[in-house]
Amino acid sequence: MSSSRDLAKPRYGFNFQWMVSSSAGKAPAAPDRKALDFMAEHGFDYVRVPCDYRFWTKDFDYLHPDESVLLYLDSYLEACTECGMHLSLNIHRAPGYCINGNDLEKHNLWVDSLPQDGFIHIWSLFAKRYRGVPNSRLSFDLLNEPPDIGQYGMTRPNHEAIMRRICAAIWSIDPDRALIIDGLEGGNITMPELTDLDVAQSCRGYQPMTVSHYLADWWSGSKGMSQPVYPGSIWWDKCWDRTTIREFYEPWVEIRDKGRPVFVGEFGCYNKTPQDVALRWFKDLFSVFRELGFGYGMWNFEGVFGIIGHNRPGALFEDYKGYKVDRALLDLMIESRFEGGPV
Repeated sequence: MSSSRDLAKPRYGFNFQWMVSSSAGKAPAAPDRKALDFMAEHGFDYVRVPCDYRFWTKDFDYLHPDESVLLYLDSYLEACTECGMHLSLNIHRAPGYCINGNDLEKHNLWVDSLPQDGFIHIWSLFAKRYRGVPNSRLSFDLLNEPPDIGQYGMTRPNHEAIMRRICAAIWSIDPDRALIIDGLEGGNITMPELTDLDVAQSCRGYQPMTVSHYLADWWSGSKGMSQPVYPGSIWWDKCWDRTTIREFYEPWVEIRDKGRPVFVGEFGCYNKTPQDVALRWFKDLFSVFRELGFGYGMWNFEGVFGIIGHNRPGALFEDYKGYKVDRALLDLMIESRFEGGPV
């Protein structure tokens, strides 16, 4: 049976958007060797690759993927292995569901059997393709950020049923494959009903969103937000500081204490938040991750949420091997790493 213990060791790294969003005529990106070399040089060892199923699926024909596209996934695994990285393969847009642009889907993953069967089919295909690859090199992160309970007809019971079906299908092919299940409501809510499964659970590091998502134009909740402050930002009727952040993760500590690894699959701060506010927030966030022994994957490496060229107001950048690096943020990340579990 699966070995979630292989995910218990904290790993640290980034999300890479090589196959995250399909559009007409757009091909997946090649693995970014330069970025992987940068990561290796600075001691990072984790790469999460969120994928859009439409890269290999045409006209919602879920059961007949274009397997030539999957050669890109092979190249990601090869590149990460050569650079000493663990690859976590994630489905960001699944048949019938995505947290962004769900209206583009023809079917509903939560209530329709056709996309459910298609979703299980692709994970079964991945299980066959990568059967026997060590968990030190590869894990499967089943579905990015399920919606709020009740949204699109998603309930805890039907989410649980789908996740159990996927796990059973994968393990029937590759019994030892390490699996990760993202928390409900965008990765924020734990799933104690699934702790009997030998899987890791993945949370998020975006709270309070008044800091992390200030002026994020793709999210309606950012409309009308005041200029961010930290500590002291008001969100969910709470005043946020390190204590509030630590309290937010208490349910995840309970999952960890039941013997299931917990990982922060995504976190980051949009580049409209001033640098001084962002760094104070990052410092507390990393402090909590280190205390709890949670590994993490920043969203993303290069770009508006990353450590490279985000252009956040007030940030200073260091030119390094062709990158404009937020050295202050990079140093905080390096200091936050902890080998061996919670302190």
